[in-house]
Amino acid sequence: MKLIDRIPMWILLLLAVGLGIAPPGSQPHLVEKLLMLADGALERPVDIFDLFLHGIFPVLFAVKVARMVFLKAHSGRKENSE
Repeated sequence: MKLIDRIPMWILLLLAVGLGIAPPGSQPHLVEKLLMLADGALERPVDIFDLFLHGIFPVLFAVKVARMVFLKAHSGRKENSE
């Protein structure tokens, strides 16, 4: 988790949005692969890798945001208890 804390938020946001909407002008690969996963059609290794590639940064961004919210709420409870 310390590694995620050291990654700047703007870099994760840029990568999450950039890879999340790629390729521009057509249906994003992330949406396409998630639909394939929901349909049970995500079988080829290249499709699994594509889902990982396009999905890892949105997931890391969400984890970083959740961790920031959790740490802020947790530190607020410590201050109130003293």
